[in-house]
Amino acid sequence: MAGETPPRRILFVCTGNICRSPMAEAVLSQRAEVLGLELVVDSAGTSAEEAGNPPDARAVLTLERRGYRPPRRRARRIRREDFRHFDLILAATRGHLRRLERLAPRDASAALELLMRYAPEAPGPDIPDPWYGDLADYEYVLDLIEAGVDGLVRHYWGAGRRPG
Repeated sequence: MAGETPPRRILFVCTGNICRSPMAEAVLSQRAEVLGLELVVDSAGTSAEEAGNPPDARAVLTLERRGYRPPRRRARRIRREDFRHFDLILAATRGHLRRLERLAPRDASAALELLMRYAPEAPGPDIPDPWYGDLADYEYVLDLIEAGVDGLVRHYWGAGRRPG
C-alpha cells in the first residue's frame, strides 16, 4: 500500500521449517537478488519437532527443478527475539498465524500476516502441507509460494514477476 515502509527483514514460518517456509525463503531470496533488494530473509517453524534437520529432500528437488538455490541450513523453531528482529513474519496457514499471535512477546515489533494475503487469486488463505503428498504436491505448494512472494514484491517494491 502507498506510504507503507517496505520490510527489510522477513521471516517465513510453517510447522517444522523443512518444507513450506524454506521454500518461501529460497523464492524471496532469489527474487531479492535479481531485483537488487537488500533484504534479510529467513525461515522458522512453530514446532521444534524438526529442529536441526535439513530441508525436506522433496522440497529441495522441487526448488532446484525451478532454478532456485535451497537454503543450506538446518530447521529451527521460532524464537522470542524473532518477533523483534524481523519487520514482517509471514505464516503459511491461519493455524500458524494464530500460533504466532500467541507466541509473540508484548514488545514484539514484527507485523504478522499470511503469505497468501499477497496472492488474492489463490484458492484460499492457507498453503497446504505437502509432507504427506508426492512431488506434485510440492510443485503445487511452490506455485502458491511464488504467487504469494510475487504479490509481496509487487506490493512493497512495485516489481513484476521475475523468473526464479
